[in-house]
Amino acid sequence: MEDEARLYRLNGITHVAGSIDDEPTKIISGVRRQQNMPLHERIIPYLKTAGLYHLARLNSHWFWVDEPLLSAFIERWRPETHTFHMPFGECTITLQDVAYQLGLPIDGEPVSGCLTDFENLMEHGRPAWDWFRDLFGELPPQNKVKQMTVCYTWFHERFRVLPADASEETVRIYARAYIVMLLSSQLFADKNVNRVHLRWLPYLASLDELGRYSWGSAALAWLYRCLCRGTNRNVVNLAGPLQLLQSWIFWRFPSLRPGGFDGFGFPFASRWASYLPRNDAVGQRVLSARLMLDRLRVQDFVWEPYSSVEVASIIHPEILVDQHRRLWTAITSLIYFAAIEWHQVDRVIPQFGGVQHLPQPALNIDWLHGKDGRGGDRWFPRYYREWHEHWENRLYSVIPVQRAADPGPSAEYLDWWCRVAHRFLSADVAFQDPRPIVLTEETIHRGSSQAPPGCTFTTDQIIGVSIGDAV
Repeated sequence: MEDEARLYRLNGITHVAGSIDDEPTKIISGVRRQQNMPLHERIIPYLKTAGLYHLARLNSHWFWVDEPLLSAFIERWRPETHTFHMPFGECTITLQDVAYQLGLPIDGEPVSGCLTDFENLMEHGRPAWDWFRDLFGELPPQNKVKQMTVCYTWFHERFRVLPADASEETVRIYARAYIVMLLSSQLFADKNVNRVHLRWLPYLASLDELGRYSWGSAALAWLYRCLCRGTNRNVVNLAGPLQLLQSWIFWRFPSLRPGGFDGFGFPFASRWASYLPRNDAVGQRVLSARLMLDRLRVQDFVWEPYSSVEVASIIHPEILVDQHRRLWTAITSLIYFAAIEWHQVDRVIPQFGGVQHLPQPALNIDWLHGKDGRGGDRWFPRYYREWHEHWENRLYSVIPVQRAADPGPSAEYLDWWCRVAHRFLSADVAFQDPRPIVLTEETIHRGSSQAPPGCTFTTDQIIGVSIGDAV
């Protein structure tokens, strides 16, 4: 059917959901590295200016990720819509989540440019290694260099402890080292997690202007890109800001969160400090996590986890200024150098307090997923001009949300979702009995009272769908 083809046009390629029967216990491994650099008080002002101070504080609240659980979520991520397809509908990580979970600024210039050919592609650019020596006061040993990357351990050993009598220029050098390691480990880790890329040199050269950039949208672009890559059945590693993904899951799915973490501070990802998942029977835990997701009901997802008084009382005010907050519901591009993704919040309106009606077809950006910066350096703002213009016009892409007393999917949406979505991924034998989708009276009233003009339906039209009927 047409709707199903829109939602699952990539099924016939390499999506991991299509290989569950062949590899039911496949695990995807998280690629991460903790930054153990001490946070010196003289460096803090530079982090605050850059909008990265809250992120830096997460270094002391490190937690491990639950790889079997993340693997089950990867199976439900759809690159076509940039959402997780759940039994009850769609949900996703949004710019709002990035702001609350990591404390990053949302508004600002895109994190873009070129990767290494600075002197030829950018104004006032310089040869990479000359620039490096000026910014850090020295060059790393040759055995710590590989192409345009530097060994992470060299930065850690060389700039770990700021001298007590350091001059302000020395402090700036150490601040640059701290920031480049923070970005490389906490936000933009890739498969080369043990190396630091030189793409950050132009940013470090303008240390006092780092606050101009939208670190939040760049982090979300990279997470989306890593999730899209992770859905490829041939991929075995998952990079990106995984603490954001893990914390998002725990905050929004209470039945999946660990016990003993009731207290929390800001940023909210710090709540899970010292969390250590089991590392035994990982294959069986993938099966269990998949089945838990199959059994989720709409009431098992927290649409607005940040709306309580307890949460509101600890949010730092700069996160809520209108400059950043208004972009949470923008349908716009997300940019991190060559990674261009799409913020499709019109598909998850209940996460902003509204009712989800039938969504518009998702924007097809499949071709962009094949672009990763390899094959020659470019000035990406020019090469991807159309997508940079989308971000420049982001304020015109903000959608209004009519708040509802009971946010969630309408009955019309659930009827459509039950017909076209692949809601269940576990093998049939995993279910003890068919599970009908039961629509509560509140859901039926929600749909009938807030459906757009021309959308009418009766209770008799809303029927349960059992596991045997699932697409």
